[in-house]
Amino acid sequence: MSHTHHHSHTHSHPQSFNLAFAIAVILNFGFTICQFFYAFKASSMSLMADAAHNLGDVFGLLLAWGANWLLTRPARKRYSYGYKRTTILAALTNALILVATVALIAFESIEKLLQPNLINAKIVIFVALIGIVINGSTALLFMKGAHDDLNIKGAFIHLLGDALISIGVVIAACITYFTHWLWIDPVMGLLIVLIILWGTWGLLRDSVRLILDAIPHHINVTGIENFLQSFNGVKAVHDLHIWGLSTKEIALTAHLVMPDNYLKDEDYKKINAVLKKEFRVDHATIQVEKGSDDYPCERSEIC
Repeated sequence: MSHTHHHSHTHSHPQSFNLAFAIAVILNFGFTICQFFYAFKASSMSLMADAAHNLGDVFGLLLAWGANWLLTRPARKRYSYGYKRTTILAALTNALILVATVALIAFESIEKLLQPNLINAKIVIFVALIGIVINGSTALLFMKGAHDDLNIKGAFIHLLGDALISIGVVIAACITYFTHWLWIDPVMGLLIVLIILWGTWGLLRDSVRLILDAIPHHINVTGIENFLQSFNGVKAVHDLHIWGLSTKEIALTAHLVMPDNYLKDEDYKKINAVLKKEFRVDHATIQVEKGSDDYPCERSEIC
């Protein structure tokens, strides 16, 4: 049985979001301090919860920023793929921070619903409007990368969620100001909780799947298998594994059974190019076997 190993060496250089992270962290941290101050001044628990959420998001942004930087670091002897998987850890941590924040907002909203208190609606409206501008504009900085990178998507959802919360706070404060219905504010808080949960669930699910080496949801496994089997001389494909090296890069290994043929360098080049372009696989390792009965591949029975 002959074994031929081939590795794809197409390395994608992630788009730098360092400036976007710097702007988002500085603006949001400064705004969060102001929120805490005016939340005390206005006696507004909704604004206080929003400030706590923003503070959690600043921490999440710092995690995502650090992971995004580590994504660009070169591989080392012990860490042969570099530090790419830290982006998955950051995405998972961001999702958990969002879930914890949602729990805090839900608790505060229920408590305020049971024990309503007067708030200075004018201050709340003014501060929340500023929050909409800051969070909305910084979220736009990450919109492009949110489609391709789960870590950037986490940052985008954080900031977009903050903007939605601020909109909810403004609406609730306006209604309270004109009607004096104190129950409006906590009800709006609970609605915001549902919005955040809806946005967070996908991020939490995808990051857990990646950390467990599950096949990323956007990968067409059947298409990849059919493509590999389409090569002249390939009788079977087994031991096919696809997983995320990071929130952005995908790796693949596969065994091809070729009793009467073999893959030339140009075939490997074509395989790597198609896997990259059509299926978004960045690192491919292909093993070719004759499929001999005397020396069968043990993995063929398992995978």
